Amino acid sequence: MVNAGMQPREALREVEARLTAAGCPDADFDAGELFRLVTGQDARLADRPLTAEQAAKLEALTARRATREPLQYLCGSWPFLDFELAVGPGVLCPRADTEVVAEAAAQMLAGVQAPKVLDLCAGTGCLGLGVKRFCPAAQVTCVEKSPAAFVYLEKNARCALTGQGRQTENVLEPSALEQADAPAFDWGPALNALRESKKPAYAVQPVQGDLFTYWETLPEGQLELIVSNPPYLTAAEMEQLQPEVAQEPAMALEAGEDGLVFYRALAQHYKNALCPGGALVLEIGWQQREAVTALLAENGWAEIRCIQDFGGNDRCVIAHRPK
Repeated sequence: MVNAGMQPREALREVEARLTAAGCPDADFDAGELFRLVTGQDARLADRPLTAEQAAKLEALTARRATREPLQYLCGSWPFLDFELAVGPGVLCPRADTEVVAEAAAQMLAGVQAPKVLDLCAGTGCLGLGVKRFCPAAQVTCVEKSPAAFVYLEKNARCALTGQGRQTENVLEPSALEQADAPAFDWGPALNALRESKKPAYAVQPVQGDLFTYWETLPEGQLELIVSNPPYLTAAEMEQLQPEVAQEPAMALEAGEDGLVFYRALAQHYKNALCPGGALVLEIGWQQREAVTALLAENGWAEIRCIQDFGGNDRCVIAHRPK
């Protein structure tokens, strides 16, 4: 148990031992992060014993992590690229593999002035904000169905993001000049109603909507990019989740018996929303390249290719509306 008066390294060893016994992967990393969360210091550099308040907080967090509650939820925010995202129960945790998707998506916008981008199944908004990070002039709309996840999307979209050692608001927030020069675009009745309401300015525009029907509101041929990390786990995979992943929302993970229900909808309904040559960039499961590629080809998409993640696994499929 973590007690008041413990030296930092002693407390760190206690937390690590508890997390290791609970089966937590990377228990040493988690222990260090929890210590930093409570004290604001690296345990390797701290030299003062824990106060009663610090010990109580660290003990409570250790107990929660030992139940395999995701570390990201305990921290309340998590880094993505070079900025922080608010995260917590009810939203999918951002992962490093998705950074590959964000970078690939942003590359599709090279040379495009004020591109219009749609992020579907947005969750925290990591993909939409990631594209915005690389392409500040982009007009990005993030669509999320889950009310619980939308809370985090809206919070992150307000651009209250702290980078690693520096603020990123000026990078993500479009300048007055960019806003003035951006061409008018009809996103459909849902977003138009939001734009007319007196809401705070957003780095990206959050909209509560459903991937399976949102395409009906979109005008034809006006988007340069659609990006999505949709649910893609099969029913069988949902029964074999790691304990941490099992505490993330099933709504953000499960995609029917074969894991392809969202990809079918994307392949069938969203091509015409893109301008000729516009790109669709999708995160996929590591075993889904052939199935997703086949779906896209069957529905008339062109220039289909796959990109691997940092671990060498298939992670991102890119396709284009024919020119």
